[in-house]
Amino acid sequence: MSHNHNHCDHCSHEHHSHEHHHDNCHCHEHQYEHHHHEHSTKSTLILIGATAVLLSIAAYIEKSFNLPSWQLLLIYLVPYLLIGHDTLKEAAEGLAHGDTFNEHFLMSIATIGALCIGFLPGAETQFPEAVFVMLFFQVGELFEGYAEGKSRESISHLMDIRPDVANVERDGELLSVSPTQVEIGETIVIKPGEKVPLDGVVIDGSTALNTIALTGESVPRDVAVGDEVISGCVNLSGLIKVRTTKSFGESTVSRIIELVEHSGDKKSKAETFIKRFARVYTPIVVIAAVLLAVVPLLFGGAFHTWLYRALMFLIVSCPCALVISVPLAFFGGIGGASRQGILIKGANYMDTLAQVGTIVFDKTGTLTHGQFEVSAVHPDTCDERHLLHLAAHVEHFSTHPIGAALRDAFPDEATDGCTVTDVEEIAGQGVRATVAGDVVCVGNTRMMDAVGAKWRDCDHVGTIIHVAINGAYAGHIVINDKIKEDSAQAIADLKTAGVDRVVMLTGDRNEVGEDVAHKLEIGEYYTQLMPTDKVEHVERLLSEKRNGRALAFVGDGINDAPVLARADVGIAMGGLGCDAAIEAADVVLMDDKPTKIALAIKIASRTLGIARQNVWFAIGVKLTVLVLASLGIATMWMAVFADVGVTVLAVLNSMRALNNR
Repeated sequence: MSHNHNHCDHCSHEHHSHEHHHDNCHCHEHQYEHHHHEHSTKSTLILIGATAVLLSIAAYIEKSFNLPSWQLLLIYLVPYLLIGHDTLKEAAEGLAHGDTFNEHFLMSIATIGALCIGFLPGAETQFPEAVFVMLFFQVGELFEGYAEGKSRESISHLMDIRPDVANVERDGELLSVSPTQVEIGETIVIKPGEKVPLDGVVIDGSTALNTIALTGESVPRDVAVGDEVISGCVNLSGLIKVRTTKSFGESTVSRIIELVEHSGDKKSKAETFIKRFARVYTPIVVIAAVLLAVVPLLFGGAFHTWLYRALMFLIVSCPCALVISVPLAFFGGIGGASRQGILIKGANYMDTLAQVGTIVFDKTGTLTHGQFEVSAVHPDTCDERHLLHLAAHVEHFSTHPIGAALRDAFPDEATDGCTVTDVEEIAGQGVRATVAGDVVCVGNTRMMDAVGAKWRDCDHVGTIIHVAINGAYAGHIVINDKIKEDSAQAIADLKTAGVDRVVMLTGDRNEVGEDVAHKLEIGEYYTQLMPTDKVEHVERLLSEKRNGRALAFVGDGINDAPVLARADVGIAMGGLGCDAAIEAADVVLMDDKPTKIALAIKIASRTLGIARQNVWFAIGVKLTVLVLASLGIATMWMAVFADVGVTVLAVLNSMRALNNR
């Protein structure tokens, strides 16, 4: 059942050669494919209906009138050629191109043989069976087309995020152009209800963005001036102006669509095995069928009896069920995962994900937000608010993340009217400034010692920022990287998903790493590591893992590229489109949620399970009917079920992979 596949291959080749043209035409092409698919389904249904009616009429004529075989053949040839002309044509084309042993060839030989058997001495006519085999084969094709269409839809929901137009400001005018024609650095205007066509930075306005198509998350994301926006989101409320930072081909939405479109290029072990298996298996079956027809004649068997059995043998042994249903299961699994905001770059990574026994986490940006925030304020001589107020003023111009955390904790400092002068950054100590006439020092213990302030220690884990006013100690502020809301749940889920070793690696100080590991119940952790140390730890963990199990590394992709590449499977926090992550990892979580890791493992295991069920079911039924056919117990109808019936059931089973709720 291959003509559907040719179309897909053609699309993927075209993708490489006409990239820009492809971007412009993609939506029309997608609509065309959809209509074309609907049209071909309708015409196949009409053909099947017409053939069924004509077959019934032919059977009625055969029963009611005692016609000679050649006249009956002419009557049955009408429905046979009506439903079988496509299959016969494909078989002839296969022969012409050297692809002899395809399923069309097997079907054609078996049915032509069945039509001819009736002319052998002592044989009964098999005309109805021949037409029915062709009819049922087309029903199978119809199911395959439907299932493949559904799988494509699961991925084509990503096509819905591909924007059609960009409104760009040029020479004081607003022009609607294709996103491919917008240069980096141009200003685009995005109105409420429109898709964000290119990645960029908001330079005017504020809005909420719907990111569900990229992340699977329904909660809108608020953006204002200075915030990054990425293509594929939908603008919900306000009008915004955006300065583009990437061309369309490099934008998040294009890269994601390309990744998923090409995920089929990387075959799973099961798919690779079945491809090789079919190549060797089909010629063997044809030779076996010929021997089954010829060898018994040497021992006095009736030619028509053994020819009939050999033809059944040919029909049963057609490997359609495996060749179609297994790749379809993986395709469905990848599509279903992408709906949940999990991008799996190929079916081969499904194999690995399903076998993960060891998971190694980077801490910052993966289990934690990677953004500092004030977690405690301990004043000595003033109230908490005043201490924060002074620290925020002193750190107002600092580019350090700690300065940003202090400013975020006291957002009113810009409007409270205090004058700040003589700001001085002292390397390795902190910042000194005069705030409303008082000299305020904000920094570490070395700074406190330098100004003679008697500081006191803190039992909280985190970065301790000490504050002195006019040389006297005023208190301290604790700053921490916040643990993600679902990190603890993620670790618990992984343990129930069958992961037996969870390890955390971090470049952070020992007490910080220990605190996070303790809160998340991670038993094994290593701190104060450089990127090269992380690679060494992963190498060691790889050598310690059990046979048949895999190691996954989870990082935020920015400085974790070497480790992501070294692990059996690299999982990156996509951070709504972090380039390094999308590039280096095998699996990308588009919404940064660690709980999606266990979900990805479950989806992979389920997809693999479905593929295995199909293999065992198809081989089991076929072997049973082959044995029965050789012994003369099976009928042509059973042979048809063992081929087309099994294919339809296997394809329907594969479609379960699409649904990952």
